[in-house]
Amino acid sequence: MKKFKILIVVVALVLIGTAVRVIFHKDVWDRNEDLLKEKVLAVDPSVDSVDLSDVTPFDWDIVYSFPPYTRKESIYKTVGYKWDRISETVNEGMDQIVFMKDGKVVCYIYGYPENKGYGLSIRSDQYKDAASMLRAEDDLTFHVERSDGVVYLSN
Repeated sequence: MKKFKILIVVVALVLIGTAVRVIFHKDVWDRNEDLLKEKVLAVDPSVDSVDLSDVTPFDWDIVYSFPPYTRKESIYKTVGYKWDRISETVNEGMDQIVFMKDGKVVCYIYGYPENKGYGLSIRSDQYKDAASMLRAEDDLTFHVERSDGVVYLSN
């Protein structure tokens, strides 16, 4: 009887631990977005430009910036697979940016810069499908601008 009670306690602890882990688990693209946000917001106010690689605290080789209203099916096609339950942008002022490394999503930025505290504007002559893209070896100089408490990076 005592062994049975111990077994039940052990099983209950394992189940509780698993549930907590599932509930509070963040995917790599979400964790990296948090890290990116920290780095961008930490850019000194006296700085006029930064190298994008200096504020991305994760490895990446391609970044895609999708125009407003891009259908999520198009985003999945460009990226090469469905990696998460993403949303389509519903306004001109929203960011929809995907950083990739070796064909896998490593950072996903979605939403209004005003809500996130920072914005990233990527312009490029390189495109894949509808998305502008930059490679890690491209010129990654971004202009830093601040407005109403929001840090904007644009190339």
